[in-house]
Amino acid sequence: MRPFPDDLVQAQQEWSATYRQLAERPGSTELRRSLYRLSTQLFFHRYWQRRSQGPAGWCELRELGRADGDVSERLHQ
Repeated sequence: MRPFPDDLVQAQQEWSATYRQLAERPGSTELRRSLYRLSTQLFFHRYWQRRSQGPAGWCELRELGRADGDVSERLHQ
């Protein structure tokens, strides 16, 4: 697994949590705005400027965002 920066993983985890909340309350403007802000933060993160934006990297990051518990061990493998 790739070593993702902690702030990028944190943003992905927040995105996943917000997405789940939005699924439960689809009319929430606050949640939609938060999801949009997090999406922008993820997409334009400096990590993607240094590395190729291959689909595998995005998949690994999304998997980390969905993970329960502490992911710090997997971040730096």
